[in-house]
Amino acid sequence: MNAYRNTTTALAGLTLAAMLAACGTPAEKGKPEALGSAGAAPPRKAVPAVPPGLAGMPPLLDPNDVYAADRPGKLSPVVKDFPPRVYVPNTNSNTVTVIDPATYQIVDTIPVGVQPQHVVPSWDLKTLWVNNNRGHTLTPIDPATGQAGPPVEVHDPYNLYFTPNGKYAVVMASMDRELVFRDPRTMERVKTVPVTCYGVNHADFSADGRYFVVSCEFSGELLKVDTEKMEVVGQQKLPFEGAMPQDVKISPDGKTFYIADMMAHGMWVLDGEKFTEPRLLPTGKGCHGLYISRDSKEMYISNRGEGTISVFDFPSGKLTKKWTLPDGGSPDMGGVSADGRVLWLSGRYDSEVYAIDTTSGKQLARIPVGGGPHGLAVYPQPGRYSLGHTGIFR
Repeated sequence: MNAYRNTTTALAGLTLAAMLAACGTPAEKGKPEALGSAGAAPPRKAVPAVPPGLAGMPPLLDPNDVYAADRPGKLSPVVKDFPPRVYVPNTNSNTVTVIDPATYQIVDTIPVGVQPQHVVPSWDLKTLWVNNNRGHTLTPIDPATGQAGPPVEVHDPYNLYFTPNGKYAVVMASMDRELVFRDPRTMERVKTVPVTCYGVNHADFSADGRYFVVSCEFSGELLKVDTEKMEVVGQQKLPFEGAMPQDVKISPDGKTFYIADMMAHGMWVLDGEKFTEPRLLPTGKGCHGLYISRDSKEMYISNRGEGTISVFDFPSGKLTKKWTLPDGGSPDMGGVSADGRVLWLSGRYDSEVYAIDTTSGKQLARIPVGGGPHGLAVYPQPGRYSLGHTGIFR
């Protein structure tokens, strides 16, 4: 009996020891040393809270690349049957010149309102809006047919953007000194946001859509605007006397905003979250337009005052090339072809349009158009929805 009791006690002790070795005591659970060196779980760290993105915004295809939906050939079903065209608003001629990019030939000239500034794809990709700045109208163009519809009354539409969730159109009312939030389909006014800077003109949105950065060209300032609240939450004067900020683009990783400046002859590099003083990266005289390559690796920068295009490399954070237009020119606003092979730019002071090979920088065509060509749109382009301007797609 004693032998049986001793054997039972010994077995119980071995079993308990095995359980303790396998599971650890309550005090040891969660300690790396209790789990053994092989496959040890690292200690848990507190995860910082991440602000939620803009409600209703389609999630990014790649959280590390805001332009992941813009790859060559990735046309939305909405636009895949639209004929490829280049739409050129001629500010001094009150027309839009339509070019067939395959032949470099003009196929149509559309009369519009007074002083058309930009041709802007709508959020749902179905309409092109011509911003008739001094005519105080928007002219809709059906990109499927190329036909213009009846103008819509909108005061001082210098430029036009759309919130990433498609809830609002945002009119850059430059002379009125207002940001006007409107219904993106009817263009009925929803909210007017007066600003204290002069010449609101270009913008781009943060990766999560919570805010956007606006350039004010006539007072040399930047605004930070809360998208949901529709309120200015930050404002700063650029540290350059006579600064004249223009186009705005966010980096593919969503961490940095770049703002072209015609008078500082370069682009400002800005931390949008902190909204602290930016630094200047010189590019060329009259730095004006910013366009992302289809592989998200480069940005094309038009230097209007010297007839050149600088190329910025995102991985290295450096300017790597500069292309010069033969016979000069005034490269302004434009866009990249759907296949990524051609950069199209208006020649603001030369009544012409340039087609440039994005691999070599060679000029492929130089096409005469109307007077004062400005914010031309290449359409259709890859992307799921449009944030506005001459084509910012996500």
